[in-house]
Amino acid sequence: MYQFTYHRPASLADAEKLFTGADDPKFLGGGQTLIPTLKQRLASPSDVIDLAAIPELSGIVAASGAVAIGAGTRHADVAASAEVRKAIPALADLAGWIGDPLVRHRGTIGGSIANADPSADYPAAVVALNATIYTTKRAIAADAFFTGMFETALQPGEIVTKIVFPVAEKAGYEKFRNPASRYAIVGVFVARTASGVRVAVTGAAPSVFRQTEMETALAKSFTPEAIAGIKVPADGLNADLHATAEYRAHLVTVMARRAVARALG
Repeated sequence: MYQFTYHRPASLADAEKLFTGADDPKFLGGGQTLIPTLKQRLASPSDVIDLAAIPELSGIVAASGAVAIGAGTRHADVAASAEVRKAIPALADLAGWIGDPLVRHRGTIGGSIANADPSADYPAAVVALNATIYTTKRAIAADAFFTGMFETALQPGEIVTKIVFPVAEKAGYEKFRNPASRYAIVGVFVARTASGVRVAVTGAAPSVFRQTEMETALAKSFTPEAIAGIKVPADGLNADLHATAEYRAHLVTVMARRAVARALG
């Protein structure tokens, strides 16, 4: 690693002050991306600001038809939460499928969405459930948050504080996972709410995206058969040693059908 100054603030105000006063700072959530990046010498921040000791960033509250999850809440806590399992079982399932036990007990939901890895699981839930991301500066709608590969609408120094997920009538998540990293080669989250159906795809493209053709079909008939014949174009999809763009396009339909079946129970 390169040399840096480590900070562990006890409040959001202190974290913001440290960020403003540093030359090239980085916020640290659970460290599941930043620490490996530092070890590989791919980043050289002047200051690392650890958000783990800020109490208001952690916790889960279910009320008024929504589930609010603090940005510092660990994946394992989301997966084990009775409130999440009762209100949005698919979200708890998704959290339980992230990485391995070490990753789930260190990684945070806020760190995951702020990092915006194209193969991360949470972005699919955020978009499909039409969540709202709250920061130290504002509230950001799900459709406006993810802007590209490892890119979000967050401004420098802006900290995600919580994510509020509306409760869905039906929701399901399925992914075709990399057997080593357990990242989603393709993951699809399907949600039916009072305002309609949303289908969000992760892993297949440089950023999470909605599959509007499937949304239209499922709004008419919320069944796996309704989307079985939809062919997803391979143009613009990821292609690497794990899967071609064409294979990922095929997997989108397969995972979407499985997600709907899971949502139906």
